[in-house]
Amino acid sequence: MLKNLDSNNQILFSGVSKDYSLKDVALIDVSFSVASGEFVSLIGASGSGKSTILKLIAGLEEPSSGKITKPEIVSLAFQGAALFPWLTVYDNIALGLRARGADEHEVAKQVSKYSNMLGLQDHLLKLPSELSGGQKQRVGIARALAIEPEVLLLDEPFSALDPKTTAELHDDIIKLWRETKKTIVMVSHLIEEAVSLSEKVILIKNHGVAGTYDITMPYPRREQEVEFSRDVLKIRREFFK
Repeated sequence: MLKNLDSNNQILFSGVSKDYSLKDVALIDVSFSVASGEFVSLIGASGSGKSTILKLIAGLEEPSSGKITKPEIVSLAFQGAALFPWLTVYDNIALGLRARGADEHEVAKQVSKYSNMLGLQDHLLKLPSELSGGQKQRVGIARALAIEPEVLLLDEPFSALDPKTTAELHDDIIKLWRETKKTIVMVSHLIEEAVSLSEKVILIKNHGVAGTYDITMPYPRREQEVEFSRDVLKIRREFFK
């Protein structure tokens, strides 16, 4: 069961299990918490259940048993950006706002706010086909943020990008997180990436929580630092055990 819960916790999983059939079990008795404003990464092998956790937080799935407490407004940025190819960057970012009935003044304000934060202000009239992979991912993140969610979910947002673009987006995400003070939960398959970005790393293994690791290094973090290597090694040992 969860321990040391307080009012600062924004997401609570208490004994959560998810199965689709007797032979298709996704999660078994999962318990963890995420504090308000915290940056948490879920890591694990393919099929371990980390993406299912993200879907449960997003409200795309319901648990088979256990209890989940989460905010009402949660937004998910998908792995492949999932942009509508016939819409401009502006209209892709505005999509969620318009679906919620926001007036065009509010739409313009929010699109301007997050396009500026993510360096998209010169691309608002372009179609997705005119963008680089990194720019597309920035549009997906801006769209997720435009509705002002209490929790931003990131589903392996950098996995299809080249190393240089990934490094640039890592810096952008940390800057954005500090400026907005949003709670972020990210799924990653890279231990180094999770340690580089997160305040807490949760290892999902065999459909349950195998370990929770607090990362206390100051930002920016560098892989050549001794403490960075120590944290990565500690998680890797459990990951491959």
